[in-house]
Amino acid sequence: MDPAIITLCVLAVAAFLLVTELIPLAVTAMAACTALGILGVLPSKQVYAGLSNSTVVLFGGMFVIGTAMFKTGLAEAIGIAVVKRAGSKEIPLMVAVMLVTIVLSSVCSNTGTVACLMPVVIGIANAAGVAPSKELMPLAIAANVGGTLTMIGTPPNVIVTGALAAAGLSTFGFFEFALIGIPLCIAIMLWMIFIGHRFVPIHEAGQMDEDAVKKAKEEAGGGAPKSKAKMAISGIILLAVVFCMWLSLPTIPLQTAAVAGAIICVITGCLTEKEAYAGIDWVTIFLFAGMLSVATAMDKTGAGKMIADVVVGFMGSSPNPYVLCAVLFLIANVLTQFMSNTASAALLAPIGISIAQNIGCDPKPVLMSLGIAASMAFATPMVTPPNTLILGAGNFTFNDYVKIGVPMCILSWIITVIVVQVFWPFFPG
Repeated sequence: MDPAIITLCVLAVAAFLLVTELIPLAVTAMAACTALGILGVLPSKQVYAGLSNSTVVLFGGMFVIGTAMFKTGLAEAIGIAVVKRAGSKEIPLMVAVMLVTIVLSSVCSNTGTVACLMPVVIGIANAAGVAPSKELMPLAIAANVGGTLTMIGTPPNVIVTGALAAAGLSTFGFFEFALIGIPLCIAIMLWMIFIGHRFVPIHEAGQMDEDAVKKAKEEAGGGAPKSKAKMAISGIILLAVVFCMWLSLPTIPLQTAAVAGAIICVITGCLTEKEAYAGIDWVTIFLFAGMLSVATAMDKTGAGKMIADVVVGFMGSSPNPYVLCAVLFLIANVLTQFMSNTASAALLAPIGISIAQNIGCDPKPVLMSLGIAASMAFATPMVTPPNTLILGAGNFTFNDYVKIGVPMCILSWIITVIVVQVFWPFFPG
């Protein structure tokens, strides 16, 4: 059988399993690349090549540094300090909650950020006479949008960066995502301040899923005894790593800075070796690595081009890249409302590259659109852990997420399609 057809069959099965989650996401991804090796589509050296990808190393290092911030109590202390100084009025409190959550989520686990701040937000809201639901929904929204500021802020950013690398194309820089992340954060905050907060229902605090919150805190590293010295050390390490990444030194690439920071976190006692291992999101690591090999197979066998030909055929002989970007954003965003954003990005990234190359435009704006679309998932409670965590605590219903989230998805769609062309032209030069 033609290798391209075999690849498409494996991709179809993987897509079904990723959407339904009948088996764990990471298992699906690794099974897909393993199957391609067994079937002779990929040579043995390329089957698990994704595990040695520099982006995987970068992500692992930053996971450890983020865990150190939670383990030492620094992230929680920053959040509590900011929120407590916001006063007792609904809007200023909401602004403070969103600002601190956006900043923390850009470099730390957004799930851990919400888990640490949620009890604090509920307590302050009750004391201020503000309905907790009015502050919990902005908390989850900010956690989702905050991840768009850096490469490691949210898994889809890492996935699309890795897909570009796998295709031999120039990749995004660590802070390049901020070019669109900052406008999105500002727009979402302004929307919530002037319009969005009116759609958030007034509910008293419901039954918080204590087990889920505790588990999220533990996974992020929170809940441990606090040491001001270690808080300071973990903060300095993070700032030093970010500064090195900003300098873009040729001798200290992104992954080297991240791993060096992770090593120093362990050496200085900010967290133990076991805690460092536990802080790495292995699901994301293996999902990314497995789907990277699938993307390589799609490129080498021509399977990606076959999909691209079909999609472009539906859009006419000369599809407008703006339309292409808008359509792919919609597909990714709708798909993400019902499945893992990591999985949807991993599934669509290689297809997006093939389609872009097929019409002769730069894949970077297309991939940026896909990555952002997968992160801007607000319209269902099960789409991201932050959305799920606040469900019971805010007494929210499914329809609450829909009426609050859909307008923000549309707003994100419009902003993304406009901004990507400014910073990543479809036809540069």
